[in-house]
Amino acid sequence: MSAGGLGQTVHAEWTKLRTDTGYVWLLLVLVAVTASVSAGVAATAHCSSGSCGEDPVRLSLTGVTLGQAIAAIVSVLVIGHEYGTGLIHTTLAAVPRRTTVLVAKAVVVGGAVCAAGTVAVLVSALAGRRLLPGNGFTSAHGYAALSLTDGPTLRAVAGSVIYLILVALLALGVAAAVRDAAVAIGVVLGLLYLFPLLSHVVTDPHLRQHLAQIGPMPAGLTVQATTGLSHLPIGPWAGLGVLALWAAGALVIGGTVLGLRDA
Repeated sequence: MSAGGLGQTVHAEWTKLRTDTGYVWLLLVLVAVTASVSAGVAATAHCSSGSCGEDPVRLSLTGVTLGQAIAAIVSVLVIGHEYGTGLIHTTLAAVPRRTTVLVAKAVVVGGAVCAAGTVAVLVSALAGRRLLPGNGFTSAHGYAALSLTDGPTLRAVAGSVIYLILVALLALGVAAAVRDAAVAIGVVLGLLYLFPLLSHVVTDPHLRQHLAQIGPMPAGLTVQATTGLSHLPIGPWAGLGVLALWAAGALVIGGTVLGLRDA
């Protein structure tokens, strides 16, 4: 893989993305959904005493749990749309090395989701900073105002952006493997939301904890936690690492299938 070849392919993939208004609108929806859901939760959450047991930072970033679905859809369509329209033949004719194509798509999708996710998460955090104090999350109840100068808050905010990027890369790998956009979206959303649903059904506490440790969504979102860290099933960065392993595995499988099968 030559650096020049990869650079040209990244430029070509970026041109496809930015000139298709559908992707631009989806990225704007990602920002809007994430920020509006986060603001809505911050506006309705209440703390009447120092023992309300809520994590204000995590509350402020709740919208990421829905915004991730948009990030996954954007990523799936980047490759699924090409298979659906037959454009993939043109892409692979121009760039025969399929690993280069997948890496270029990963760079472009990761960059686009990083930009949109950063805006979404920062707006969410700002909404939490402004709304939560009016609902009892004050110093009188043991809560300081949200600030990026606070280490755990900064980790939660930055980690949420990384989380969205990893979800997008996971979706890209799945889409490369299954090719069909609708099926890929179903698989990715199933992987993300199945483990939290199972944890509400399973009664065995040890199994429930294990599901939280290996599921891409519950493990990955522990990076948002800033309180009660000793009670988490897995540490914040370790949890994000679990999601990274899911994303890496999906990309390896997707890249292998892309290289072995005809377009």
